[in-house]
Amino acid sequence: MSTILELNSVVMDFEIGVFGRKKRVRAVDHVSLKILEGEIYGLVGESGSGKSTLGKVSLRLYKPVKGKVIYKGNDITKMPERTLRPLRSEMQLIPQDPYGAINPVQTIGEAVAEPLITHYRIDKSEAMERVYKSLEEVGLIPVEDFVKRRPRELSGGQLQRAVIARTMILRPKYVVADEPTSNLDASIRTSIIQLLLEFKRKHNQAILFITHDIVLLSLVANRIGVMYLAQLIEEGHVESIVKDPLHPYTKALLSAIPLVSEEMGLEKVYLRGEIGDPANPPRGCRLHPRCPFMLEKCSKEEPPLVEVEGSRFVKCWLYFK
Repeated sequence: MSTILELNSVVMDFEIGVFGRKKRVRAVDHVSLKILEGEIYGLVGESGSGKSTLGKVSLRLYKPVKGKVIYKGNDITKMPERTLRPLRSEMQLIPQDPYGAINPVQTIGEAVAEPLITHYRIDKSEAMERVYKSLEEVGLIPVEDFVKRRPRELSGGQLQRAVIARTMILRPKYVVADEPTSNLDASIRTSIIQLLLEFKRKHNQAILFITHDIVLLSLVANRIGVMYLAQLIEEGHVESIVKDPLHPYTKALLSAIPLVSEEMGLEKVYLRGEIGDPANPPRGCRLHPRCPFMLEKCSKEEPPLVEVEGSRFVKCWLYFK
């Protein structure tokens, strides 16, 4: 499979605070990764790790302060919006909050049609024909009952289906799914995941699937990247990550899920304290204040991300040769 999206050492900073107390926070710190056509790349980490920001950088919704974003071999990092616009229909986001994704004054039909009218400038009647088909694809049937409703008249699961219809109506080649099931009841999550997998299968889409749930990724992803405090700290094929995690943080994530860790016979690893402050990350390895395997150099030098075996990368001094 060829590469559809590549990030080369991207950096994203934000300013927080007010007046004279502003400070710069690094949300993404020199992250590199490749996403292949037709694959699901799972990105996992705690809240504040930078994974959602990285997803938006990959779509060029944020312009990185350093590094490159390459889509289908084209460097789009500094591409003017007028030049980038034709690619926007191929690169789409399924946001975490379905309630904030659709204008509350629009009908569901109008909201789903909007991307078609914006990107392809087709007339409303033609757009509505495709809207009916798209709503049917996501299971909002009978379509006539949903097309004229407002967002407030839908349940959370129905609204997320409408958001997916709005995204997929453009037949994008690259989709960032940012915690697409986090605000839904457990009973609805499976159907939403199955819906995304069906679109991926039909249209050979590449999906960057962002979540805090590593067990979910073990079921749907081809490869997994693990983020901690703005950095990518481990990457590999899903089987190798779940069966043989290398980084202490990844081990701790899996240790927190007894059914998985016991079934795989994994070493139990527990971290001290809470995740560090993104505005003031620890020197050296960012996990060292919490890590039970800390070496002397961990608090002094930041480890590189090294390839320890074929397509397996880890950012930890324990594996540096």
